[in-house]
Amino acid sequence: MYNMSNEVDIIIGIPSLNEADNIAFVARQLALGLNKYFPTHSAAIINVDNNSKDGTKEAFLGAETDSIPKRYISTEESIVGKGNNMRNLFIEVVQRKAKAVIVVDADLKSVTPEWVKTLATPILEGYDYATPIYSRNEYDGTITNHITYPLIYALFKANIRQPIGGDFSFSPRMARYWLGMAWEKNTRQYGIDIFMTTSALLNGFKVCQVALGSKVHKPSAPKLGAMFTQVITTLFSNISKFRNVWMNGIGNKDCPILGNSSYKEPQGLSVDYKGIRKASFDGFSKNEGIISSILSPSYYHITQRMYHAGRWNIGSELWAKKLYDFIFAYEMSENKEDVVEALKPLYFARVASFYRQTMDMTHQEAEEKIIKQAKQFQRMRGYLVKKFR
Repeated sequence: MYNMSNEVDIIIGIPSLNEADNIAFVARQLALGLNKYFPTHSAAIINVDNNSKDGTKEAFLGAETDSIPKRYISTEESIVGKGNNMRNLFIEVVQRKAKAVIVVDADLKSVTPEWVKTLATPILEGYDYATPIYSRNEYDGTITNHITYPLIYALFKANIRQPIGGDFSFSPRMARYWLGMAWEKNTRQYGIDIFMTTSALLNGFKVCQVALGSKVHKPSAPKLGAMFTQVITTLFSNISKFRNVWMNGIGNKDCPILGNSSYKEPQGLSVDYKGIRKASFDGFSKNEGIISSILSPSYYHITQRMYHAGRWNIGSELWAKKLYDFIFAYEMSENKEDVVEALKPLYFARVASFYRQTMDMTHQEAEEKIIKQAKQFQRMRGYLVKKFR
């Protein structure tokens, strides 16, 4: 039984919305890991849910977790968003005086008991925040590959490969800091992961990465709707908020990879190329006026010709300059939501271009191309710094 008054050494949080089909499996694997690797630590597994209607609560509480207590916490009726779930978890962490906190997605098929050891150990040994390193399909996590990873690499000088990976760990010091920050509406939704990573990197916390093997889950590539808007709005907002920090930053932030990061084959993934193409064309037609006012004239004309020809070939250099133009436009514009919406069709065009450029490559070759893109963003960092100054 979970006693509300008890202090707990290790808390594992599982955020969810309608994950009844898999959450019991995740809870069972986590309990096995706690019993195997941390038998002398007190622990609890907490499902922070969005009032799911599919039986998630019952599936979680019914999971066999041996001696590990479970607790279910939900947002209020009609209140959704991963960020709202995470806020409930942070409060619980502070109240229970936890020493280490692990968070994993409820849809994971690849979680193992070893993940518990890999994620908890760095926090117990003094790190504040640990992000994941996966073998991941190059067409999964397209927001990460083409926006959040290269921007964090270039602007914040931190080689964090999965800044919004969904499976991570953190210290109670980190939880208290996040609770004390101002939360925008997107932070309470999908913006929470990038909110946590950027604030940890830019405020002196000790950050590392941990090797978790292959990630097998419900793929997110590419999100057409709310996720893109919420993540990008939060990222651009933090780039603006902390501009004096990253513009004057000297040297790279050390974010070491802990554990065995040997290559494992990622899960297979089908790509809806026609759907991406249609979303891009429709979005460009709708937002062409805004796009033309944001992009430097030469980059706009190149983009316009590609759309008129019906064929994209957006390389990493052109993509970096477009994204930097949009970041500066977000900083200057009073209609920030319109700026983010106008970026969406160009993002789809970059995703489609990358697919065409890598469809005959191996997973490892495509991963190298993603890393080279981040380095290209870093080389062109001065283009944005000059705009801000």
